[in-house]
Amino acid sequence: ERGDDPEQQPAIYAGMVQTALKDKPKDLVISMHLCRGNFRSTFVASGGYEPIADLLFNTMPVDAYFMEWDTERSGGFEPLRFLPKGKSVVLGLITSKTGTLERRQDILHRIEEAQKFVALDQLCLSPQCGFASTEEGNTLAEDEQWKKLSMIVEIANEVWGG
Repeated sequence: ERGDDPEQQPAIYAGMVQTALKDKPKDLVISMHLCRGNFRSTFVASGGYEPIADLLFNTMPVDAYFMEWDTERSGGFEPLRFLPKGKSVVLGLITSKTGTLERRQDILHRIEEAQKFVALDQLCLSPQCGFASTEEGNTLAEDEQWKKLSMIVEIANEVWGG
Protein backbone atom coordinates (compact mmCIF):
# COMPACT_ATOMS: atom_id res chain seq x y z
CA GLU A 1 0.00 0.00 0.00
CA ARG A 2 2.91 2.37 0.65
CA GLY A 3 4.55 1.56 -2.65
CA ASP A 4 7.52 -0.24 -1.08
CA ASP A 5 9.12 -3.06 -3.03
CA PRO A 6 9.22 -6.05 -0.64
CA GLU A 7 12.18 -7.50 -2.54
CA GLN A 8 14.23 -4.41 -1.67
CA GLN A 9 13.21 -4.10 1.98
CA PRO A 10 15.87 -6.43 3.46
CA ALA A 11 18.70 -4.49 1.77
CA ILE A 12 17.20 -1.16 2.84
CA TYR A 13 16.89 -2.31 6.46
CA ALA A 14 20.41 -3.77 6.44
CA GLY A 15 21.71 -0.43 5.17
CA MET A 16 19.93 1.38 7.99
CA VAL A 17 21.53 -0.89 10.58
CA GLN A 18 24.95 -0.45 8.95
CA THR A 19 24.55 3.33 9.09
CA ALA A 20 23.39 3.27 12.71
CA LEU A 21 26.36 1.15 13.80
CA LYS A 22 29.13 2.54 11.58
CA ASP A 23 30.86 4.38 14.44
CA LYS A 24 30.36 1.79 17.18
CA PRO A 25 33.38 0.97 19.35
CA LYS A 26 35.26 -2.09 18.10
CA ASP A 27 34.78 -3.90 21.42
CA LEU A 28 31.00 -3.35 21.51
CA VAL A 29 29.13 -6.61 20.90
CA ILE A 30 25.88 -6.17 18.98
CA SER A 31 23.06 -8.69 19.04
CA MET A 32 19.72 -8.59 17.26
CA HIS A 33 16.43 -10.38 17.89
CA LEU A 34 14.41 -11.22 14.80
CA CYS A 35 10.94 -10.95 16.32
CA ARG A 36 7.89 -12.41 14.62
CA GLY A 37 5.45 -10.77 17.03
CA ASN A 38 4.63 -11.72 20.61
CA PHE A 39 1.46 -9.90 21.69
CA ARG A 40 -0.60 -12.09 24.04
CA SER A 41 0.83 -15.31 22.57
CA THR A 42 0.15 -14.35 18.95
CA PHE A 43 2.50 -13.81 16.01
CA VAL A 44 2.43 -11.66 12.89
CA ALA A 45 5.12 -13.19 10.68
CA SER A 46 5.89 -16.66 9.39
CA GLY A 47 8.18 -18.22 6.85
CA GLY A 48 11.76 -19.38 6.78
CA TYR A 49 14.88 -17.24 7.01
CA GLU A 50 16.27 -18.42 3.66
CA PRO A 51 15.37 -15.26 1.66
CA ILE A 52 17.33 -12.99 4.02
CA ALA A 53 19.99 -15.27 5.53
CA ASP A 54 23.00 -14.36 3.39
CA LEU A 55 22.28 -10.63 3.67
CA LEU A 56 21.51 -10.89 7.38
CA PHE A 57 24.60 -12.83 8.37
CA ASN A 58 27.14 -11.38 5.96
CA THR A 59 26.33 -7.68 5.57
CA MET A 60 24.94 -6.71 8.96
CA PRO A 61 27.46 -5.47 11.58
CA VAL A 62 25.90 -7.80 14.14
CA ASP A 63 27.72 -10.39 16.27
CA ALA A 64 24.82 -12.53 17.48
CA TYR A 65 21.30 -13.17 16.27
CA PHE A 66 18.41 -14.24 18.50
CA MET A 67 16.21 -16.19 16.09
CA GLU A 68 12.83 -17.83 16.60
CA TRP A 69 12.63 -21.52 15.75
CA ASP A 70 9.96 -22.70 18.18
CA THR A 71 7.52 -23.91 15.51
CA GLU A 72 7.52 -25.12 11.93
CA ARG A 73 6.45 -21.65 10.78
CA SER A 74 10.11 -20.59 11.04
CA GLY A 75 11.34 -23.12 8.50
CA GLY A 76 14.44 -25.27 8.76
CA PHE A 77 18.00 -24.59 9.86
CA GLU A 78 19.47 -24.53 6.34
CA PRO A 79 19.92 -20.72 6.42
CA LEU A 80 22.56 -21.22 9.14
CA ARG A 81 24.97 -22.33 6.41
CA PHE A 82 25.50 -18.63 5.66
CA LEU A 83 26.65 -17.81 9.21
CA PRO A 84 30.34 -16.85 9.09
CA LYS A 85 32.83 -17.85 11.73
CA GLY A 86 32.98 -15.32 14.54
CA LYS A 87 29.21 -14.83 14.65
CA SER A 88 26.63 -16.69 16.75
CA VAL A 89 22.99 -17.64 16.53
CA VAL A 90 20.84 -18.09 19.61
CA LEU A 91 18.31 -20.77 18.77
CA GLY A 92 14.91 -19.74 20.13
CA LEU A 93 13.63 -23.31 20.41
CA ILE A 94 11.53 -22.96 23.57
CA THR A 95 8.24 -21.16 22.99
CA SER A 96 7.27 -18.32 25.27
CA LYS A 97 3.74 -18.32 23.88
CA THR A 98 2.30 -21.33 25.77
CA GLY A 99 2.93 -23.07 29.06
CA THR A 100 3.35 -26.52 27.55
CA LEU A 101 6.87 -27.70 28.35
CA GLU A 102 8.76 -28.91 25.33
CA ARG A 103 10.18 -32.42 25.32
CA ARG A 104 13.86 -32.35 26.23
CA GLN A 105 14.73 -34.91 23.53
CA ASP A 106 13.01 -32.80 20.87
CA ILE A 107 15.14 -29.78 21.80
CA LEU A 108 18.34 -31.84 21.79
CA HIS A 109 17.39 -33.25 18.39
CA ARG A 110 16.78 -29.76 16.99
CA ILE A 111 20.19 -28.60 18.24
CA GLU A 112 21.71 -31.60 16.43
CA GLU A 113 19.80 -30.61 13.29
CA ALA A 114 21.19 -27.06 13.48
CA GLN A 115 24.72 -28.49 13.79
CA LYS A 116 24.40 -29.90 10.28
CA PHE A 117 24.78 -26.32 9.05
CA VAL A 118 26.95 -24.53 11.62
CA ALA A 119 29.42 -25.46 14.37
CA LEU A 120 28.06 -26.07 17.86
CA ASP A 121 30.32 -23.37 19.31
CA GLN A 122 28.43 -20.81 17.20
CA LEU A 123 25.08 -21.83 18.68
CA CYS A 124 23.28 -20.97 21.91
CA LEU A 125 19.81 -21.73 23.30
CA SER A 126 17.03 -19.47 24.54
CA PRO A 127 13.28 -18.96 24.57
CA GLN A 128 11.97 -17.88 21.17
CA CYS A 129 11.00 -14.46 22.55
CA GLY A 130 10.24 -12.76 25.85
CA PHE A 131 7.69 -14.19 28.26
CA ALA A 132 6.04 -10.77 28.56
CA SER A 133 7.06 -8.68 25.57
CA THR A 134 4.09 -6.41 26.25
CA GLU A 135 2.41 -5.53 29.53
CA GLU A 136 -0.39 -8.00 28.74
CA GLY A 137 2.07 -10.90 28.76
CA ASN A 138 1.53 -14.31 27.21
CA THR A 139 -0.82 -17.18 28.04
CA LEU A 140 1.39 -19.04 30.47
CA ALA A 141 1.75 -19.01 34.22
CA GLU A 142 4.85 -17.85 36.05
CA ASP A 143 5.69 -21.38 37.24
CA GLU A 144 5.51 -22.60 33.61
CA GLN A 145 7.95 -19.84 32.62
CA TRP A 146 10.41 -20.92 35.33
CA LYS A 147 10.16 -24.57 34.25
CA LYS A 148 11.05 -23.56 30.71
CA LEU A 149 14.00 -21.45 31.87
CA SER A 150 15.24 -24.29 34.08
CA MET A 151 15.08 -26.69 31.17
CA ILE A 152 17.07 -24.27 29.00
CA VAL A 153 19.80 -24.09 31.66
CA GLU A 154 19.88 -27.90 32.02
CA ILE A 155 20.09 -28.47 28.27
CA ALA A 156 22.73 -25.75 27.83
CA ASN A 157 24.85 -27.32 30.57
CA GLU A 158 24.50 -30.74 28.94
CA VAL A 159 25.25 -29.57 25.39
CA TRP A 160 27.86 -26.86 25.97
CA GLY A 161 29.16 -27.78 29.43
CA GLY A 162 28.42 -26.04 32.70
